[in-house]
Amino acid sequence: MKKSLLAIAAMTAFAGAAQAQSSVTVYGILDVGFTGADAKAFPASNAVGSKKTTSAQFGQSAETTSRLGFKGTEDLGGGLAGFFTAEFQLYPQEDRLSGSTAGGLTNRQTFVGLSKKGLGQAAIGTQYTPIHTSVAATDPGQQNNVVGSIIYPAKANSVDTSTAAYTIRQNNAITFNTEKFAGFSAKGIYSQKNQNETQTGANNTAALYTAGGTKNVNGWGLGVDYTWQKLLVTAAYQSFRNETNVSTVNPITTTNTNDNGTNVKDNQAYVGATYDFGILKAYASWISRKELSVLNSNDYVKRSGQQIGVRSFITPTIEAWANIGNGSYKAAGVGEPTANMNAWQLGSNYLLSKRTNLYAIYGKTQTSNITTVLGVTGSAAASQYAVGVRHTF
Repeated sequence: MKKSLLAIAAMTAFAGAAQAQSSVTVYGILDVGFTGADAKAFPASNAVGSKKTTSAQFGQSAETTSRLGFKGTEDLGGGLAGFFTAEFQLYPQEDRLSGSTAGGLTNRQTFVGLSKKGLGQAAIGTQYTPIHTSVAATDPGQQNNVVGSIIYPAKANSVDTSTAAYTIRQNNAITFNTEKFAGFSAKGIYSQKNQNETQTGANNTAALYTAGGTKNVNGWGLGVDYTWQKLLVTAAYQSFRNETNVSTVNPITTTNTNDNGTNVKDNQAYVGATYDFGILKAYASWISRKELSVLNSNDYVKRSGQQIGVRSFITPTIEAWANIGNGSYKAAGVGEPTANMNAWQLGSNYLLSKRTNLYAIYGKTQTSNITTVLGVTGSAAASQYAVGVRHTF
């Protein structure tokens, strides 16, 4: 009887220790509401007609992209731990919850890594870039999906020519993040997906064989953060290269994805800062993105801009923010043609609890003289509003 009790006690203690050493958390965000937008495209002076698109619908993910995630850690002893994250995008207003026509989940980030207490961590998988994490810490609108931001632009309708300011996430990547030392911390990323093809003999079946060559996708990025009392300063630089066998160049992507164009070298830089005055927090940031052809270094398109903003709790349950910014596009060609842009946004949250809030956001953006830069139209403007409810779990 005593042996049985001892055995049960030992098994219980072992199970408790194992449970304490590892944990898995399910988390997510569901954001739904109503959104309306007006987007206008005006032709160049030598063209005829214009295009206007107006939309009004029950929408999703206006303040924060809806998602479902799983993350866990395991204590390996000696200050070493293993961890993982698997996070997928959700589309609560659509017939496919994952939003994928192929039936799979839309991957936001998935990685596995190791951390060492006192040093930092490293991970491999699909992960956020250094600039994205820097923007997350210094964006007054907290990377919402309504138009009105120079740093994190959104598209109200298809005629809005807002172009991604930077690459958000990267596949096939290894990252590192250090712990904070004397107010400083560092982060980095390296991605690689390279393929070299060779061919010998006659090419008798064109459908099965190609002339060979390289299909290389790789890149790297570094960032540093500094915190001193109520001041945060962050800076990051990243460069990605996508080289294929084709002889065409497709610079400047139109969506915030990990696709960096075709046959381009994509250089991106960001500097941001915040200062907490107590009654409000002030924000300032600058961003630049330049894509150069790997076939001709004189062929490029560049986007740059700056933005300031504030965010504050008006009451313990009402939060508001505002931002305004401007910038420009430049491209290779006679006189380096330039397109100017400006944007502003107002928003507010009403906190029903720590996990549930109501929100209202309005933003506006305008881009002029873009025909000679992007070859789209003479100018474009967009305004958008969104009201909704967001729940985190």
